[in-house]
Amino acid sequence: MSKRFVKPQTAQEAVLQELRRRIVAGEFAPGAQILQDMLAEEFGVSRVPVREALRTLEGEGQVSYEPHRGYFVVELNLEELIEIYRLRDLLEPEAVSRAFPNLTQEDVDRMQEAMDVMVKAIDEGDNAAMTTGNRRFHFAMFAGCGMPRLLRMLDHLWNASDIYRAVYFYDFDKKHLMHSEHLEIFDALKARDLPRLLELLQTHRTHAIPALRQVIERKN
Repeated sequence: MSKRFVKPQTAQEAVLQELRRRIVAGEFAPGAQILQDMLAEEFGVSRVPVREALRTLEGEGQVSYEPHRGYFVVELNLEELIEIYRLRDLLEPEAVSRAFPNLTQEDVDRMQEAMDVMVKAIDEGDNAAMTTGNRRFHFAMFAGCGMPRLLRMLDHLWNASDIYRAVYFYDFDKKHLMHSEHLEIFDALKARDLPRLLELLQTHRTHAIPALRQVIERKN
């Protein structure tokens, strides 16, 4: 039997993935300028894939473009954060409720694997891996909703909040709070208790804004 074919990344996809990693790892801080020429030289590519990756990030709200100056990582903005989480409050319960009857053992296994990744990331202080594991954990609950447009909207919201999540994950106590909440969410899912699951997810979302509000207000 032949091995499953894996499509190689394009240069743009590879650059985009690395830029996302650097943002969530805090290597590109809010407000930092992103120099296209330096990145192109570092990655060994032309400016084209770098520019296209930055345009994608701009569309997601992670970077902004200033004429004659270039691209910058967006500054933290409390109003934007509140809007993102309000939209998540509206959309995620629908995705989870629709997907819930369709959850498979594979989805449950994917969530367990994501938690394992996050535990390792906490031990190693790897915020990029924390972000990746966290997204996999939550999107395993959304995947079976059968609503591709809804999934794209959620993907966009999560991308837009990566810069905030990077700041949140720098607090060691917040990482452990998140993990304990994930354990409760996972238990409710395995027990097939949808009302409890939705309640725990709502509580989980509410913890980010107060913590990040303090960070944003200190910076301002």
